[in-house]
Amino acid sequence: MSLGGRRVELRLIKDRAHYDVLVQRVIASARVSLWISTANVKELRVEAPVGTRARARGKYVSLLDMLASLGQRGVELRLLHAGVPSRAFRGELLRHEALRAGKLAMRQCPRVHLKMIAVDGAALYLGSANLTGAGLGAKGEGRRNFEAGILTDDDVLLDEMQETFDRIWSGKECRGCRLRAECPAPLDGLRAGAPPAAAKPTRGTRLPARPRSRKGGA
Repeated sequence: MSLGGRRVELRLIKDRAHYDVLVQRVIASARVSLWISTANVKELRVEAPVGTRARARGKYVSLLDMLASLGQRGVELRLLHAGVPSRAFRGELLRHEALRAGKLAMRQCPRVHLKMIAVDGAALYLGSANLTGAGLGAKGEGRRNFEAGILTDDDVLLDEMQETFDRIWSGKECRGCRLRAECPAPLDGLRAGAPPAAAKPTRGTRLPARPRSRKGGA
């Protein structure tokens, strides 16, 4: 479609497509970076990897298992969130030493209500879904949330939203924040290399490089 005179790919993502398309195809295929912004963080389940015995038995695993695999492949993982992660999520995180040691960088800002996922600097989701089972997980029909959003490869939107994410992540929005006194740990107060919350941040604030060739799934 044409957007502001530019030809871009733009796809509507509704309800179950958040899991089938966004999680199983787009997120799972990340090769460079995965940035997630969400208000709430809860444990969510995904189908076990194709080719495993668990998949053959119809088993489900934590999304953190998928993120751990991505981290092992060198994908930069950032999670920006507002609320305290659920007890179930924190319990699953304890099983993943590499994620806790820094493979999954997590930073908290109480003002974040932005639901955004950027993959490899090439695919951008903006919509209503939080990082929860009812939003992005493999919930059955009749149990999951009604959600809607867009998935696009538009360079302008990617640059704008990644810059927005990075400004919050790096603490550039903290100085003028009127809720600073209520914030448990302003992000501009982090010492260089110090871990925010329970996770070690990634170094630098560069936007993820755009891959030379894009992989399908959007």
